[in-house]
Amino acid sequence: MSVRTMLDKKSWAVVGVSKNKRKFGYKVYKRLKDAGYTVYAVNPNLSELDGDQVYADLASLPEVPEVVNCVVPPEVTTSIIPQCAEEGIKYVWMQPGSDCREAFALAEENNIEAERACVMVELGRR
Repeated sequence: MSVRTMLDKKSWAVVGVSKNKRKFGYKVYKRLKDAGYTVYAVNPNLSELDGDQVYADLASLPEVPEVVNCVVPPEVTTSIIPQCAEEGIKYVWMQPGSDCREAFALAEENNIEAERACVMVELGRR
């Protein structure tokens, strides 16, 4: 699976959204929304972001997204992979700094395709 193919998927969840507009958790969420994607915000410590509902976890989402974008520390990304497998999510996008070998290994074990790239950079190339 290439980055380009993942970007063709229209339903995304961003794990690690932030209310702080300077943080990547906010920037990634906003950039995907502005690009026309259906995007769900996931953060157990928030209830809303810019008027949108924020969900505590992937299991709480109203639909299963095609791609999960992780904007969290590597150990959190690693804990997200089994949740993706449980929900039937096949694609995980790890923002730089959210990835680690263990997360990639878990993704492979669970037949989840994982990429590490900056979604903002990649959307800019389109």
